[in-house]
Amino acid sequence: MAVAWDADQAVTALYSAHYRSLVRLAALLVRDVATAEEVVQDAFVAMHGAWRRLREPDKALSYLRQSVVNRSRSVLRHRAVVEKYAPKGLPDAPSAENGAIVELERTAVVKALGGLPNRQREALVLRYYGDLSEAEIARSMGISRGAVKSHTARGMAALRTVLEQQ
Repeated sequence: MAVAWDADQAVTALYSAHYRSLVRLAALLVRDVATAEEVVQDAFVAMHGAWRRLREPDKALSYLRQSVVNRSRSVLRHRAVVEKYAPKGLPDAPSAENGAIVELERTAVVKALGGLPNRQREALVLRYYGDLSEAEIARSMGISRGAVKSHTARGMAALRTVLEQQ
């Protein structure tokens, strides 16, 4: 029973310290606060269930970030499929999440960020919002450091172009 308590304590401490920042990370990726909260909750539940199998508990935050990024990608893939096969011609009704999204996208930078390809947006959010190193970003995204540099440089160039036009 002591192992379960350790997992409870560890995950509770991580949750208390990092929940909000992980939700903001997910919200910037999925552009929806409610979905971002679900993504982060699912990541914490998965971490709690897998705590005994975690090889390096001191890297739990890195594992959580990677889990949030991967789950955000899954949400975006699912949305793309739903949108592709959604009935055409239905009127759009504003949702409760729409108000949260509007609030989140008030700044020009966040709007421009939303228009970037997924990988570029992920790299920029992890670099400049998450303040992660290239190596940490590479681990979180599951790509090489060179690819991180490429996605970051291309994303910055695209952002610069969009913001200069405004």
